[in-house]
Amino acid sequence: MDWLQLANEVVEGKVISDVEALAIINSEDDELLALMNGAFAIRRHYYGKKVKLNMIMNAKSGYCPEDCGYCSQSSKSTAPIDKYPFITKEEILAGAKRAFDNKIGTYCIVASGRGPTRKDVHVVSEAVAEIKEKYGLKVCACLGLLKEEQAQQLKEAGVDRYNHNLNTSARHHSFITTTHTYEDRLQTVDIVKKHGLSPCSGAIIGMKETKEDVVQMARALYQLDADSIPVNFLHAIDGTKLAGTRELNPRYCLKVLALFRYMNPTKEIRISGGREVNLGSLQPLGLYAANSIFVGDYLTTAGQEVNSDYRMLEDLGFEIELTKQQEAVCSS
Repeated sequence: MDWLQLANEVVEGKVISDVEALAIINSEDDELLALMNGAFAIRRHYYGKKVKLNMIMNAKSGYCPEDCGYCSQSSKSTAPIDKYPFITKEEILAGAKRAFDNKIGTYCIVASGRGPTRKDVHVVSEAVAEIKEKYGLKVCACLGLLKEEQAQQLKEAGVDRYNHNLNTSARHHSFITTTHTYEDRLQTVDIVKKHGLSPCSGAIIGMKETKEDVVQMARALYQLDADSIPVNFLHAIDGTKLAGTRELNPRYCLKVLALFRYMNPTKEIRISGGREVNLGSLQPLGLYAANSIFVGDYLTTAGQEVNSDYRMLEDLGFEIELTKQQEAVCSS
């Protein structure tokens, strides 16, 4: 297949078929550079060479009643992780300052659990008001299944985006978790959109799904019209149901990123958890398809050293997308 021609057709408005999507992730390794060149043509058309940086603040760790097979914070996990209740507003603000100082534009407040309590939403809402005033960061909240009134409160407080991943395909969902349904996840994304929050929803690749499942993930996120799509690659953690699972290689991960770009050309595609473990030395190539990355640590696993990410972006000739307040600091 002529990948650059397909990319040009996508830019002109074509929606790729499932057959074309499967062809992307089944493509020969010898075609990889041509495939990524096509993905970059799409990415460059919509985002140029700018990269959006995101940082996670793990606001509540562990104590989650859900049984998600990939997660070290699940009630079924025996992984030795730090466990603590919801942190204070002051701790959230301290994290926001670190994000601002490190040129990170989107600050992600994440908490374990099925869904937030009234107190959790109150703490986040109070913190966000100050974050906006002091730092002007984009704020993304990820607090689990959301109710209508909670979504409205977060929106009124100034939260820009809400993350709730589909994680896998509808077919494969019951293999990953049984304590909530795929439809529960869709409903939360619908509530987020209804109340004017930007929907962020993505996938985890490498959880014993089929390639057809991967295509259906990309298709479902296209149909949801998610503004931001985090693509995670399983970092199997000892003590979880998926411990020892190692199905991925860097070349396949790049093909998956290309698929998500061809399927969702206008969206923020973010290389997320597991990129260091699964992409390895090919991490820079991932940014020819994606236009966003997490910087720093994840929820319970360590990320790449921050300066290594900055060097990677500099070596690629890419530009960090700054907030207006960060631009003012840099130019002063």
